[in-house]
Amino acid sequence: MTTRGTRPAPRPPEGTPAPSELARQARTVLADAVRIARWAAVERDPSTAQLTERTQERAAAALELTPLQVRAGWDRARLAGLVELHGDTARPGWRLRAWDRDDMAVLRGWVALFDAWSLVHPAPEDVAPTAVAEVVEAVPQVLSLLQLSAGPVLVPVLLDLLQQRVAELREERCEVPYGPQPEPADPNSGSGFDANSDSGPFVPVSLLLDWALEGLSAVGALTLDKGRSATLTPLGNWAVWVKLEQICVAAQSPAGNIEQSAEDMLRGCARLTPGPARAEYRAWLAARTVSSAVAELLGVARGEDALLRGLAFEALRVVGAPAEAEVRTAADEPSLRPYVLLWLAEYEGADPEDAADVLTREEATWLWVDTAAAVADHGEPQLLLRHLDSAVQGTVPALLDEVRAGGHPRTVQVLVALAAAHPDPALAKAVRRAAFQVHTGGA
Repeated sequence: MTTRGTRPAPRPPEGTPAPSELARQARTVLADAVRIARWAAVERDPSTAQLTERTQERAAAALELTPLQVRAGWDRARLAGLVELHGDTARPGWRLRAWDRDDMAVLRGWVALFDAWSLVHPAPEDVAPTAVAEVVEAVPQVLSLLQLSAGPVLVPVLLDLLQQRVAELREERCEVPYGPQPEPADPNSGSGFDANSDSGPFVPVSLLLDWALEGLSAVGALTLDKGRSATLTPLGNWAVWVKLEQICVAAQSPAGNIEQSAEDMLRGCARLTPGPARAEYRAWLAARTVSSAVAELLGVARGEDALLRGLAFEALRVVGAPAEAEVRTAADEPSLRPYVLLWLAEYEGADPEDAADVLTREEATWLWVDTAAAVADHGEPQLLLRHLDSAVQGTVPALLDEVRAGGHPRTVQVLVALAAAHPDPALAKAVRRAAFQVHTGGA
């Protein structure tokens, strides 16, 4: 019914370096981690997985690093997926094997480290875990401000935003403070609440903000100007943009379809062009487990509405590889088989324009009738006439012969609608006759 097109990839902010340059910067940040991971891959020492004191000293001597640098680099290597622990043995991760030739593998490894910034830089001692968790949860909003500002932002501005966001998080959890509240020792500390609400001494929010900024600096996401301001690095700016794009895709549901059943979601997408429809599918899928989403989409595809059947497989294209096994099992169902074969052909790399070559003549005719039923139910008469031109048969008589033999349950309705829409009286009469013959079971 429509021509599928590739959704143009969103462009990063102006001035963002090319992926090759970003990957070069990421390699610089993780240089020590890569050296240690490669050393461990050669050593294959059982003590490497735990990085014992003896192993740290051996690695430090071999790599001309201090034991503390070895420990820090080892932790980064694990967080970035450069090494994998299998029992007591450390093995090279796939990213390490692809490190010198695959820029995207490098960037994925760095983003994994970026996501783990709070593990790279230990939190201040004697701070309650809940307070640390609140700040970690609030940091994305701080990063968003830095990304939108596209330049240095004063630390007091970031502190004000952090306080507001943590207060919002507490309010969302209905955490209303009660009893005497501790006063900050320094009235200029910028703290509006007790960051150590569970137990222990009062900790100003400014201390936790400093910790967060230092942690993000440690992974190469931002730079600090003597504690007065913070600026995202090109890597940090790119990573925050990527995260924001992911959030926008997951949240994008203009018709509110994310909360709906698969059938209602697909009906809501029926009038959308392919790009916005795929955004809806992604949002709907992001809110569900893959197995339940695939089962629900296939359930809709087995229904009587041909339009929803086609849209269900469009949504399954967005699922991709995780849907393969369930889609393959539907190949034995006549009403789904053409859709399944096309899905599998595209999944296995066929060009969408050539995917129809995998269908037999009978399967292609079945799909033509099914699509015509969708157009007849939901489209305009002119669309049905255009659909007539897409039939594999070269002539209308040949099409009618094969349609009558195909046994599609909607054959009569499709032929009647086509006869009503066609401007040629003679051809319309022939189509009506074919519809009558199918209806009465005649030849």
